[in-house]
This record gives sequence, structure tokens and C-alpha cells, in this order.
Amino acid sequence: MNSKKIGTLLIAFAALTAFGATAQSQQGSAGQGIKQDAKAVGHGVADGARDVGHATRHVARKIGHGAKEAGTGIGHGAKKAGIAVGHGAREGWDATKRGVKQIFDKGN
Repeated sequence: MNSKKIGTLLIAFAALTAFGATAQSQQGSAGQGIKQDAKAVGHGVADGARDVGHATRHVARKIGHGAKEAGTGIGHGAKKAGIAVGHGAREGWDATKRGVKQIFDKGN
């Protein structure tokens, strides 16, 4: 082989080697890009799930506290009603007792 053919072969071999290295690095960077995109999507999904969890917790607390306050209000209302009925019954008993005394004491 003469020097012209050897030079041409060396240039062709160098070009093939450079093309192979370029193609391999592009595939690696594409793989890295896919990996980074998947990681970013995973983080986005996790962040969204955390936000949903926090919102659910917030709503559950509001409902729980509202139910507690409603129960307390009902309990206090029932207590007040019971006291009012008791006072009314006592006043009614006292009025009946006074009326009976007035009726029976008048005749004496």
C-alpha cells in the first residue's frame, strides 16, 4: 500500500471513530436527559401528593373542629334548656304551693 491509500484509510478510520464517539455521547446525554426528566416528574408527583395530603388534613381538621363546636353548642344548649325547665318546674311548684296555702289558709 502506498502512503496515499494509508492516509485515506487513516482519515476514514479517524472519521468513523469520531462519529462513533459522538453517537455514543449523544445517546448517553439523551439517556441522562430522560433520567432527569423522569426524576423531575417523580418529584412533581410527590409534591402534588404531599399538597393533596396537606389539604385533606386541613379539611379533616376543619370538619372535626366544626363537629366539636356543634356538639359543644348542642350540649350547652341542652344544659341551658334543662336548667330552664328545672327553674320553670320549681317556679310552678312554688306558685302551686302558694296558691294552695292561700286557698286553704283563707278558710281558717
